[in-house]
Amino acid sequence: MNSLVKKYETRYTVADYMSWPDDERLELIGGRIFDMSPAPTIKHQSITGEFYSQLKQKLKGKSCIPFIAPVDVVLSAKDVVQPDVLVVCDSAKITEKNIQGAPDLIVEVLSPRTALKDMREKKSLYERSGVREYVVIDPLEEYVQRFWLQIDGHYGASDIFGPSEVLALQSLPEVELPLWEIFGLEP
Repeated sequence: MNSLVKKYETRYTVADYMSWPDDERLELIGGRIFDMSPAPTIKHQSITGEFYSQLKQKLKGKSCIPFIAPVDVVLSAKDVVQPDVLVVCDSAKITEKNIQGAPDLIVEVLSPRTALKDMREKKSLYERSGVREYVVIDPLEEYVQRFWLQIDGHYGASDIFGPSEVLALQSLPEVELPLWEIFGLEP
């Protein structure tokens, strides 16, 4: 068995992950490695950048801080992810190297290669980890799907938003985002 196959079949910890070279973009979910190559498309990056930019502007001077990938988010001893955009409202979770614990908001912009992982493994991980709001953006179909953590610790039914609507974030009540701007469309 070659070393690359062995690397992807072995279960790893955050300590293993932190010892790897920085030249590979990887995530660790349940101790399994997920490769994040190749680089995202221009549309993916435009949507990610616009979402982050609007959050940064709307949260200026507030206690919640937005981040854009790549930033390591350590959710457990076997889970490290790099969401496209995230917001942390508890400054104690922000360290010099990474985020320790569940962000208040995570945004993933789907890519054909990673969409299944984002909707299955990551959604389940975010729910278990206590991420209050999980927003998924489909750049091809131009819609947004939002999951909100319920009192029982599970995500309820998702809300769906089209590109001509405004997304009012549940985890950040003062933040409303015009989705036509996120998608780079005319109002």
